[in-house]
Amino acid sequence: QVQLVESGGGSVQSGGSLRLSCAASGYTYSSYCMGWFRQAPGKEREGVATIDSDGSTSYADSVKGRFTISQDNAKNTLYLQMNSLKPEDTAMYYCAADRLNLYDYCSGYTEADFGYWGQGTQVTVSS
Repeated sequence: QVQLVESGGGSVQSGGSLRLSCAASGYTYSSYCMGWFRQAPGKEREGVATIDSDGSTSYADSVKGRFTISQDNAKNTLYLQMNSLKPEDTAMYYCAADRLNLYDYCSGYTEADFGYWGQGTQVTVSS
């Protein structure tokens, strides 16, 4: 049973930084796609960044240059380093994972392509 547990959320002022972590367990796929999503109150969940088992990454335009997705395979942990945070980054942040199918690109995975989700961690950025 795959489990994803996020941590690291909190409240910061505009311009501040946070690092989110997602500890994964029960994961046996050698080829996989993992991602961070966020959902603000009253809005749909949106993709933030993805990374695959080869380390290829992709980002939403709204976070490019400010956020960095990474992974530590030895610790089975996914990270999201968030710098230069803005009030519009305020949201519940979720990590997600699933197998990367042959001929698929992780960067093309949408919310519907991920079968495993964490419970979320809240990020609040004040102006």
